[in-house]
Amino acid sequence: MKRFAPLSAIAVLLLSVFFAVPPTPANAQSAGLVSSVLSRLEKNRANLKSLRAGINMEKYNSQIGSNDKLTGVVMYIPGAGRSASVRIEWQKPTHEILAVQDGKYTLFKPRLLTAYVGSSNKAPKGPSGIMDMMYMSRQQLETKFQPLQDVREETLWGGVSTIHLTLVPKANAGYKYAEVWIDSSGMPVQSKVVEKNDDVTTMRLVSIEKNAKISTDDIKLKLDSNVKIIKT
Repeated sequence: MKRFAPLSAIAVLLLSVFFAVPPTPANAQSAGLVSSVLSRLEKNRANLKSLRAGINMEKYNSQIGSNDKLTGVVMYIPGAGRSASVRIEWQKPTHEILAVQDGKYTLFKPRLLTAYVGSSNKAPKGPSGIMDMMYMSRQQLETKFQPLQDVREETLWGGVSTIHLTLVPKANAGYKYAEVWIDSSGMPVQSKVVEKNDDVTTMRLVSIEKNAKISTDDIKLKLDSNVKIIKT
């Protein structure tokens, strides 16, 4: 829906957006990196109790050749299964806040004094490229995606050392494939998703604070009485 455009499209957690070369299968030499990155991800998932970070998103529209860039902050508290609590506050170019918690979402547009609320499974898609990686176990990753491809070491801007990998979904999905960059602690810090129509969304987490003092009350979006509520 157009009213959700600034928050739409899968990311997963980031970055410069160009057409990517289709992924190629990982060779035997990358087997050690595959085992290493999966172990890192599992350890990070087990130890992560909360997250606060800056977030940059860039979306490339292949039909009109345009780039939209957003910057903001994100707070995240994992939960059982997919019931994580997430709050994303976009600060530029437009101020918007998306909070997902307890099976519900609220999207608040301050300049319109309007909030959209509904079931979390109908929420506008935000940085799920990264967030999905945070709560997925090693077994879930191996079940959902084909064997990891294009696994290699790569240094991102800012001097962040990562292991890059490409995820190709096994089942029919709304995207062709995703690229994810995992840092030395197992944190997904960047993601790039290539959709079926060749649109590309990239995201990057910066200034990461793991296990920061965040409560579910910090995630909750408190609205003034003069805000118009639209149920979706």
